Amino acid sequence: MRIKIIVFFVALILLLTSYKQENNYIIEKPNTLAVNVLKNDEIINIDLENYVIGVVACEMPASFKDEALKAMAVAARTYALYKMKKNNKYDLTATTKDQCYITIDEMKNKWKNNYDKYYNKIKKDVYSTEGEYLTYNGDVIIAFYFSISNGYTENVENVFSQKLDYLVSVDSSFDSKYSYKESEKETKLKDFLNKLGIKDTKIEKISIERYNTGRVKTIKVNNKSFKGTNFRTKLGLRSTDFEIKYDSNKVYITTKGYGHGVGMSQYGANAMADLGYRYEDILKYYYTGVKIMHN
Repeated sequence: MRIKIIVFFVALILLLTSYKQENNYIIEKPNTLAVNVLKNDEIINIDLENYVIGVVACEMPASFKDEALKAMAVAARTYALYKMKKNNKYDLTATTKDQCYITIDEMKNKWKNNYDKYYNKIKKDVYSTEGEYLTYNGDVIIAFYFSISNGYTENVENVFSQKLDYLVSVDSSFDSKYSYKESEKETKLKDFLNKLGIKDTKIEKISIERYNTGRVKTIKVNNKSFKGTNFRTKLGLRSTDFEIKYDSNKVYITTKGYGHGVGMSQYGANAMADLGYRYEDILKYYYTGVKIMHN
């Protein structure tokens, strides 16, 4: 009887420990690789595959096609492996500074009654690509990705300065299925000028220089010039492909696409999956000349 009681309590402790961990960080499938993630000012150590589940759950709509979710899983895992080489106190932040990562509790709050359906779907897609990552000339790539394009992805050096042969512009007209998520933003003329640090009281002239992809390279408002990426940040725009109209009181900015435009378009990946492309095809389309490896 005494042995049975001891066994019961040991089992209970293990069950409660598992429950506590599972409600914070996914621990279902431990692997030999682990990643240190900074989340809410706390560094957590989590198995890489389960970390990828939390990234995919945060970064891509769970309603997307399986092949798109698989492509996202490989891209997220690749990005994590690239960052893990840096030997810092932590490998990645849990925000869009690196990759957004959410816990099981956050997934439940996000998906409500669809939690079981979406969690199991993403888990299946992540595990089906377990250990897969992207390389170029034998090195792990920095697998940038973003929400949706304006019809083209962007050369990496036009956004992040460093030129990389696997992050070059490709046609992404697949995104037209979602009308490129065009959006219009309206702001007061005074606020527009203040955000740009322009002391004038009106707009005299706006001139824009664009890349071949349609995104803004530089913009000049009156006598002040900005890089397109800097202008986007200052105004909080969805992308650097924008058109500006204005009158004496207001400024109207229409954007096409969402995100920096480098690497894989998530909506483009979903449109490709809908056309029957496999995740390997999607990855090799958006990341030029890469190989899919397995650890």
